[in-house]
Amino acid sequence: MSDLRGRLRGLVHDLAEGERSRLNPRYVYGRLNDWGRRVVDARVWESRLLRQVAGALCVVLAVLIVIVPFDLTEQLLFSAVFLVVSLYLRRFVGTLVTLLLIGLSMLASTRYLYWRFTETLAVESSLDLFLGTGLLLAEVYAWLVLMIGFVQTIWPLRRKPVPMPDDVSTWPSVAILIPSYNEPLSVVRPTVMAALAQDWPRDRLKVYILDDGRRQEFREFAELVGVTHITRDNNRHAKAGNINQALPKTEGELVAIFDCDHIPNRSFLQMTVGQFLVDPKLAMVQTPHHFLSPDPFERNLGVFRAMPNEGALFYGLVQDGNDLWNATFFCGSCAILRRDMLLEVGGIAVETVTEDAHTALKLHRRGYNTAYIGITQAAGLATESLSAHVGQRIRWARGMAQIFRIDNPLLGPGLNLAQRLCYINAMLHFFYGLPRLVFLTSPLAYFFFEAHIIAAPSVLIAAYALPHLIHANIANSRMQGKHRHSFWAEVYETALAWYIFVPTTLAVINPKLGTFNVTAKGGVVERDYFDWKIATPYVALLALNLIGLIVGLGRLFIWNTHEAGTVILNLLWTLYNLMMLGATLGVAFETRQIRRSWRVRSRLPAMVQLPNGRTIACETEDYSEGGVALALGREMALPLGTEVTLTLYRGDRAYPFPVKVVYSQGEALRLQFHELSLDDYRALVAATFSRGDAWQEWLPQEETDRPLRGLVEIFKFSIEGMRRFAESALLAWRLRQARPRFKELM
Repeated sequence: MSDLRGRLRGLVHDLAEGERSRLNPRYVYGRLNDWGRRVVDARVWESRLLRQVAGALCVVLAVLIVIVPFDLTEQLLFSAVFLVVSLYLRRFVGTLVTLLLIGLSMLASTRYLYWRFTETLAVESSLDLFLGTGLLLAEVYAWLVLMIGFVQTIWPLRRKPVPMPDDVSTWPSVAILIPSYNEPLSVVRPTVMAALAQDWPRDRLKVYILDDGRRQEFREFAELVGVTHITRDNNRHAKAGNINQALPKTEGELVAIFDCDHIPNRSFLQMTVGQFLVDPKLAMVQTPHHFLSPDPFERNLGVFRAMPNEGALFYGLVQDGNDLWNATFFCGSCAILRRDMLLEVGGIAVETVTEDAHTALKLHRRGYNTAYIGITQAAGLATESLSAHVGQRIRWARGMAQIFRIDNPLLGPGLNLAQRLCYINAMLHFFYGLPRLVFLTSPLAYFFFEAHIIAAPSVLIAAYALPHLIHANIANSRMQGKHRHSFWAEVYETALAWYIFVPTTLAVINPKLGTFNVTAKGGVVERDYFDWKIATPYVALLALNLIGLIVGLGRLFIWNTHEAGTVILNLLWTLYNLMMLGATLGVAFETRQIRRSWRVRSRLPAMVQLPNGRTIACETEDYSEGGVALALGREMALPLGTEVTLTLYRGDRAYPFPVKVVYSQGEALRLQFHELSLDDYRALVAATFSRGDAWQEWLPQEETDRPLRGLVEIFKFSIEGMRRFAESALLAWRLRQARPRFKELM
């Protein structure tokens, strides 16, 4: 007994030793890391035979972990060990830990799917078979996307720009193409000015407005600023046809393409063109799409710049993962291509409505390289409403399904295995419509029909399914945490599932069905309102799940008390679905947005000159095309309407602007620009939007994701979404009731 007390005393002493303790997690991890490094670097691995034997042993061990059957107690113990190891490892940084977490997730998920196929298909009725098969296929889809996604993003490349040579005569000529269709000139103008402000030799740079709207206003503007205005007599193949029609009329070894609302930094060409000089087989360099206005999810839920948006995962992680495998996708804007290689594949692809990704696929099939530089070099406008956002995603989904059908990356020549997997995962992603609807309705099968779609005891289902779900969330949180918070993927998919299910299905059946829809930019939302039309599927699913919840409570306490575990499992699943649907209803409540000129938060050196000649050195808080907010660093009250001169700086250049005071309190000062001349507007763009560092301070601070916090966030948004929906429904009912009385009075 005294020996035991002595050991416990020694254990407490070791724990109290802190960093020096051999039980300290950092010490243990450090030793394991050192040991792992020595093993990896050992000279014995120079033997190809030994590497093959070690790889074969790892495969055998993985297969055994997946297929060895366990009873409930053994499975619970196995799951507990996996979970403890995973929770311990996630405390540390490093690629090795990330790979281990991915490995644990792959094993847990594959073991669950193997169990589903081998132990849970003994159904009792044709209804059970039909519904159970549907759920199993949805799970297979989710497993495929998870596994390929791990491979796709396992080692993001994080490519750095290649500096341009000192000899300017070796720099290639560039044509900047800015296609437009129905956007107002106010949206296109800053993009054109920023394109003209590129740090590039004037004799090697030409800017073209490709005006598919054939507007006189655009022609006059182009002549005024010195760019070329190109039109055509038709609108065939939309943006792709517009660019292809213009290519023979433009000059430049390289072709840079910007959507008309994407304002490029002055450094764009210097950050991207160097790659072409060191790789003669490079066909395209893509940079991120960054948005200075909130998308509908960000605006309607009030999370703009508080957390990563929907596109942050693709441009922050997926594209860097693709780059490792030479599978970077062309995204239609903020990219630069080599003209001769683009023409070799027939220009921008016109066979599908996702012409950008299809063009990249054609280039890869020819053996050409692509690259991704994950440094924001342009910023544009997000979709203004959920309906516009849905329309845009429908086009993307239908286009990916068209490529899957007519130019499947798994088939045909020119691609290596990794490229095929990257492309197929991008296409599979847009087939989530039906699987997501299956997940949103599966528990109702038991509540409404008492169908047992998984033929296993509820406790055993939980013992196998929970490790699969938990490890997938831990691994994804580790990889995606800076680019997407946990559980938000389900919110995005829930909002879009119904709308992309039909187009993707029809595109697989007949790729020619459907038309190209243009995503409008630069619009406003005049008032708050609930979009009943777009929310109809969400409302129907919410009603079904609420009814299912009520029936489930009845089954728990009255009808199916002998299957309490099964009922509880389905109730928990239904509550989770209701939470996702509630958050989606929150997105469908459109909040007022009347700002046409968005503020960019950035601290830039500035100076204000007062009417009496006194100057005040200060810095900007934010800026827009309409005005500037300043932090003076001292309290000063200026009368509203006071005419002053604002000077902004970019390096050694000073740009003065006439402005007037529209707000002054304490150290805060807001100034409004007068009607700017063309030269003043050009100077404003040069000093603000097209700065090389324009978007660095705009980006939110990267914060490590915490899955439980993400779940709580969505729960709060769900409650708020249901509250807004209830208020909107009550208001709609009252208006319907009041309508007959109003008609009588009229």
